[in-house]
Amino acid sequence: MNASATEWIAVDWGTSNLRVWAMRGDTVVARAQSGAGMGGLARDGFGPALEALIDTWDVASDAPIIACGMVGSRQGWVEAPYAAVPCAPLGADLINVPGTDRNVRIIPGLKQENPADVMRGEETQIAGFLALNPGWDGVICLPGTHAKWVQVSAGEVISFQTFMTGEMFALLSSKSVLSHSVKSGGWDADAFAQAVSDTLSRPEKIAATLFSIRANDLLHATPAAQSRARLSGILIGAELAAARPYWLGQNVAIVGADATAGHYVSALAVQGVPATHADAERMTLAGLTAAYKSSKVSS
Repeated sequence: MNASATEWIAVDWGTSNLRVWAMRGDTVVARAQSGAGMGGLARDGFGPALEALIDTWDVASDAPIIACGMVGSRQGWVEAPYAAVPCAPLGADLINVPGTDRNVRIIPGLKQENPADVMRGEETQIAGFLALNPGWDGVICLPGTHAKWVQVSAGEVISFQTFMTGEMFALLSSKSVLSHSVKSGGWDADAFAQAVSDTLSRPEKIAATLFSIRANDLLHATPAAQSRARLSGILIGAELAAARPYWLGQNVAIVGADATAGHYVSALAVQGVPATHADAERMTLAGLTAAYKSSKVSS
């Protein structure tokens, strides 16, 4: 690759994965990824993990590298202190990484003092969504291992709430007694929709409703695809019940991967709430690009 083709490098560094893009302005010139996530690296391993992906790219040593995600956590390459809401999603200066020959800057996450909550990485997707949808007010939901509901107004994050829905699904479907009943890659949309509605109506029954998945399998040989969809519907229904003040009567956007985000769009549709679906990678790149442009102006 010609060095002149790359102005800067965008980095999304999560707990499990590392993704990088060679950029010229807003355009992706090349991309690479690895499983060298923050969770598997010692502090002195971040530099080599990044170099392993970009060392074949002919990039100037001082080219800006803009990174978001868990790379800026307390256990990451260097801690990027949280910015306090209400603030713009890119609400604090980027943090330079010392002791490296590269020009690496990390985007800080956001924090909410009361009720206590934090995010890292999602702020960049929110910034990307707002960059692509100027003047948008409403609520952005970011499904995932730890789903976020974020109130946005006048270009600022006003408040947010995190739900461990994705992690609960992973644990229940692989480590609990329900694992015997949900081993399927299939999906039953009707079972999902019914579970969402039932749980929204009676969220206090979630513990009993969850066990009924196993009981129905044992007594009625419920298909695994139906049980799996029902498990997802119960958990997302409980999340929607708790997050009702966020989505009720609001503009709603879902930022996430197609399958998971699609479940949230479907769940909200059951409640008569239309939601815009935005692709997570596109929003991440738009947010990293906004951070790059901002840092160019301020540097």
